[in-house]
Amino acid sequence: MKKIIGMAVICFALAGCTDPERAAKVLSDNGFTNIHIGGYSWAACAKDDNYATEFNATSPAGKQVSGVVCSAWMKGSTIRFFD
Repeated sequence: MKKIIGMAVICFALAGCTDPERAAKVLSDNGFTNIHIGGYSWAACAKDDNYATEFNATSPAGKQVSGVVCSAWMKGSTIRFFD
């Protein structure tokens, strides 16, 4: 039973580490379309970032890209791309 509770706490904690609304807005404001928001991205952002939200989208140049939007309280957002 303790393992189940522990796993539930971890799942809820990780869900809180994404900000899908902010990520979608940042991407849209930067010209991305067909935006699909994913979950939390492990080790993709700086240690000072509170949120790491994965995405797939079409870039302003028309190419399919995937990456992560990193953000934190009291600072802006950074779009990082996966190779």
